[in-house]
Amino acid sequence: MPGKNTMLFNGKPLIAWTIEHALKSRYFDRVIVSTDCPVIAEVSKCYGAEVPFMRPAQLSSDCASTEDALLHCCDYLKNNGCLPINIALLQCTSPIRFDGTLDRAYCYFKDENYDSILSVTKNHRFFWKGGENLIANYDFTQRPRRQDICGFDQDYMETGSFYFTTVECLIESQNRLSGSIGLFETDYMESFEIDTLMDFKLCEFLMSQVATNED
Repeated sequence: MPGKNTMLFNGKPLIAWTIEHALKSRYFDRVIVSTDCPVIAEVSKCYGAEVPFMRPAQLSSDCASTEDALLHCCDYLKNNGCLPINIALLQCTSPIRFDGTLDRAYCYFKDENYDSILSVTKNHRFFWKGGENLIANYDFTQRPRRQDICGFDQDYMETGSFYFTTVECLIESQNRLSGSIGLFETDYMESFEIDTLMDFKLCEFLMSQVATNED
């Protein structure tokens, strides 16, 4: 969905919601947006984020990964003498986050002494893998009640909303997740991602319901 990051989402550019969530956190020293787009850069600065560099074209192609952008940011910070100990990746395609979620996630990350954590939500659906030999993520011969699934049998869905990692582990592994990994469970409402126009409209509606409930 091209251009979605600056599309108006409940009255603000989509990316603005994630910037504001980060700025509200008690634990983030800097909020940096990595982009190769001048429009995104200008909008990000208007909402309080730093855009100290423009991402090189080779790191903005369809072949480039998010890790490439993270590592490029770390290189910039290191070269400027301000490489942090920890880094958080927030994806603006997940605009629904409750107040305090990021702070609770950071405390969990630090208190449990993880090298990295990711946001997840419980999955209560049954999945199958295709191919010649079908595989289910549950025992279909003794179909469990969804409400009874717990412990090791409980599946969690990666939401993509945020990731925390030590910079040391990020650089060493070249991956946002490495070392001792923790799952930080969020509310199901916070799990929705925007990839299509239908996702965009659905999340707009859900966000309006969150605002109504908070009022």
